Amino acid sequence: MENRYWALILGGSSGLGLATAKKLASHGYHIIIIHRDRRADMDIIEEHFKEIEAFGNQLLAMNVDALNAEKRKGIIDNIRQKLPFGHKIKVMVHSMAKGTLKPMYSKTALTLTDTDFRITFDAMALSLFDWTKALETAGLFADDTRVISFTSEGNTKALPNYSAVSVAKVALEALTRSIALEFASVGIKANCIQAGITMTKSLSMIPGFEQIKENALSRNPNNRLTTPEDIANAVYLLTTDEAKWITGTVIKVDGGESLL
Repeated sequence: MENRYWALILGGSSGLGLATAKKLASHGYHIIIIHRDRRADMDIIEEHFKEIEAFGNQLLAMNVDALNAEKRKGIIDNIRQKLPFGHKIKVMVHSMAKGTLKPMYSKTALTLTDTDFRITFDAMALSLFDWTKALETAGLFADDTRVISFTSEGNTKALPNYSAVSVAKVALEALTRSIALEFASVGIKANCIQAGITMTKSLSMIPGFEQIKENALSRNPNNRLTTPEDIANAVYLLTTDEAKWITGTVIKVDGGESLL
């Protein structure tokens, strides 16, 4: 692969996004990471970024709100200025994990409002379309671009406190199918990876996550949880020339966890 291709990771400072950034960097991609983190967390994050740079490729990291429409315009302008002539974004990975985790009904706890659903939907679903359209309009995508996002088993199963995220995941998959159909003429292939239960910061924020983890372990025929590296490996496979006929689908990467 010529060293003129970039991978843009939306939410690449931890979890699946960070593992994917490292994997793609190891295969020659220059990396753009858009993330939103507190200053107190930046020392650890910068250490991870140094690992990415150690592969010898370029890294452009921006700690900014990727969900703000005005800031998105500024981010894209910055990317356009920073990318050398002839360089293009070949991979966009959507790993945004901003959502509301509340019950729909409770006599004692705060419950979901329609605003909670809208915030979660905008962050974890609609932003996939917003970024795809904005980057294509800006002429930053390569002729053969892969758009990849992450869904979960909550797309078909109801889990306590997960309904807002579940709605967003279903919408994310619908948007992926439509992107695959309607952007095919400009070379975009779009897919969702359905990850098994993975021990990330996002999982630890779900109420009752320990029970979710134990349940996943009991169901998985390979007797372990999915790792961020498992998902990063699958993302890389979807970026290869051999995978260019795969588009508009949901691919399970869970070690068989969803079989039971």
